[in-house]
Formats: sequence, C-alpha cells, structure tokens
Amino acid sequence: MKITVEEESILKEIDESIQDYIKFLKLLIKTDSSNPPGNEGNIATIIKNYLDDQGIKCDIFPFNQDRANLLAYLNDNFDSRILLLNGHMDTVPFSSEDKWKYHPLSGEVEDNKYIYGRGAADMKGGLAAMVITLKILRKYSKNFNGNIILNAVADEEQGGDLGTKWCVDNVLKNIKCDFAIVGEYSGFNPFPKSVIIGEKGRTHVKITTHGISCHASTPFLGKNAAYMMTDIIQNIDKITKYIPDKAPPLTESRLKEFISQSYSDPEEFNNILRDNPHLNSLFTSVTQFSKALTTLNCGIKENIIPDKCEAVIDFRLLPGQDSKMIVDGLEKFITDLGYMIDNSNTKEGISEYVDVKLICDNKPSFIHKWRSSTNLSSFFKIVELIYKEKTFPFITPATTDAEFFRANGYCPETIIFGPGSFENIHAVNEHIEIQDYINCIKVYSLFAFRLLTSF
Repeated sequence: MKITVEEESILKEIDESIQDYIKFLKLLIKTDSSNPPGNEGNIATIIKNYLDDQGIKCDIFPFNQDRANLLAYLNDNFDSRILLLNGHMDTVPFSSEDKWKYHPLSGEVEDNKYIYGRGAADMKGGLAAMVITLKILRKYSKNFNGNIILNAVADEEQGGDLGTKWCVDNVLKNIKCDFAIVGEYSGFNPFPKSVIIGEKGRTHVKITTHGISCHASTPFLGKNAAYMMTDIIQNIDKITKYIPDKAPPLTESRLKEFISQSYSDPEEFNNILRDNPHLNSLFTSVTQFSKALTTLNCGIKENIIPDKCEAVIDFRLLPGQDSKMIVDGLEKFITDLGYMIDNSNTKEGISEYVDVKLICDNKPSFIHKWRSSTNLSSFFKIVELIYKEKTFPFITPATTDAEFFRANGYCPETIIFGPGSFENIHAVNEHIEIQDYINCIKVYSLFAFRLLTSF
C-alpha cells in the first residue's frame, strides 16, 4: 500500500509527539468520570481546552450535575463527506484498590510499554486518540472534501440514552454521516487487531412472580413465589423453542477462517485455540443467542413465605431478533408452565400471577454490505499497513453506542475500532499497550485524510 508525501508527514508527526500523546491520555485517566455519577463535564472541559489551543471549534452541551456531551469539528462544511468519531467519557467505577498494581486513577506508565488505569481501555485510550486526530489533521482541513466530527459523550456505561442517543436525536440529527468509528477496544488477544462490524443486542427482562404470603410454619396456606420462580428458572432453557431462531451474520467457522488467514501457518492458529480454550467461548458468544439469570430478589424474613420474587434475565440477541420476540416468547413459555400472565396495573381479585416487564432494549446491528464497502476496504488496508499484520472482521458480544448509529439507519457504515483488548475491560489492572494507542492515532488520521481528500 503506497502512502503519499503528506501521509508520511502525518506519520512522522505522530512518531515525534508520542510523549505528548501519553501525557494527554494520562490526564484523562487521572480525571475521575466513574458512572455513576458520571462527572463527564470534567473530561469535556479538558478536551475543549486542548482543542481550543489548536483553534478547533468545540461545543459542550451540559446537563444535570457536572455532566456533558461534546461536539468538535474541523470546519463548517457539513454538506460533503462526514466522518464521525465517537467516544464515551464515562467509565465504570473501580473498587478493590488494594488489588491494583497502581492506583486506578494514576495513569501509571510501566516499562514504557503499558499505561494503567480505569478507563485506559474502555475507553479513554480511544477517546484521546480521536481528539489527537483532530489536532493532527487541522492543518490539512482546508483541502478536505468534507469534515471530521468528534462526538465525545456521556452515559455509555448506563445505556447511552443521555449521551450518544441524545446527540443523534438532537445536535447530530440534521447532519448526514458517511462513516462512523466508535473508539471502543477491538483487540481480542492473542489474535491480531480486529475491525468490529456488528454487535449483538441486549434485552433485559424482569420477571416477577406473585404468590400468597403466610407463616412459614403453615406453608400450605400460601403460595410460595420463590417456588414459582424456581419452576420458571429451572425450565428456562426451553425458551429457545418460543423465540424465532436466526442465523448469525458471520458463523463460527467463517470467523475462524478469517482469523486463520492472519497467520502464515494455519497450524499456529490451531495451536492458539488449543492453548486458550476460553476463546471457543468467545466464538460461541458472538454467534449464538444467549440468556443469563443475573439478579434474583426474594423474601423479606426467614419465617415468612414470600409472596413476591423478582428475577432479571439478560438476553443477547442476534441480528434479526428483537425484544418483542423475547417478551412474547417468555409470556407464552410461562403460560405453558401453568401460570397466569398479568402485566396490567390493576390486580383486583388476582392473587397468583406472573408479570413480565422489558427494562432494557439495545438492538443488534451489523454492516450487511461490508464486503462491498470501499470505505471499509480502505480502513482494512490502513490497519494492516500500521499494525503490520492482517486484520479480520469480527462481532462484539457486548453492546456499544454503535447501536445508535447503525441500528436505526443514521449511519449504517459504523465500525468499532480502538486500543485495548477484551480481557482488560472493566477489570482490575485495566491497561493498554502504548504502541496500540499510537497505532490507533495513525489509523484514524490516515483513514480520515484519505476519506476526505479523495474525490
């Protein structure tokens, strides 16, 4: 893959500024934005100050107590090609500080190879790389056939409604985006770097069984809601018969084929699978519909038969499945077990029943035309140029803010690509490789330059 003189200049500038980029990422990691409560306003201020110094236009949209979303852009051209760079500013909370090698907010650099801290991989590394990309490309923007928009958002760790969804429904609503990159981790060690082109959906359903309370010494006078729930849980594997089956957009065998092509010796890939059996669970997770009981709440006292029991089940959906299928299937399944379903607000005259409530709905999404996309083809080539290894398409089993761009048609060509690997996400000693971080800056910058200078 040939690169131009200007592209060589971009890469040279990045290599000469690595310490500055590490310093900026350390600053983001040291600034606590755990969600809850969020406090993303502090991160937004840091980003705005950084971009203001570069003469880059930046708007902050505050809400609630010290929370905010941010939009920055290189010029006022919103009618030509638009590349959207999306990254969330919040992190999950941290605990067990004594188990960390370094304080979670230290941003400690180890051996000039790793940088540690809460949010390093999820996803202040990707966010910092995107901010820096605007800085690098500002000097070239006069010749751009379009614009780069940085969308730094709040609330991803709590579902994204106050962050990316709000931006799509409001400040981004009238802007047509041609390509979007969500800077979440796209590493699955020990494999080479992937480009994520789809994700499973997430549906959380609360099931509540209602029985009849009585004294535990005379249990036959009541109806134990815990036993009702136990019946449902013990039979939950039967739910698959009630939910339409959908084939995964990329089968397990196809995914393994793509990854194996990254190795000159196919046996090397087979050895990796043999030595890392947990990776087979990863393939299963991204190609199959799944369910998991995650919370259970029942009883108020040890000598009282409970009249209410609540459980939340986490369903992970394949493209083509939706939350209505899940709720309808659950209700039919529970009815066939012999229980009455009643989701109404009035329960007069009813003492034994089950209600089913949808409490979370993140849609699955996938770039179905990924093979014919010239933009994706260009992105793959740039990743391989920078990382010096063959990349591959993948699907993430988790949900991200890419849903708000891809699933509703706002920007069908939305990918996930960023520093970090899945085993570090939300973990003690979360960290990223510094070279991975720098490589992402290079990939974002070269791809954006090519996208906006091609005619």
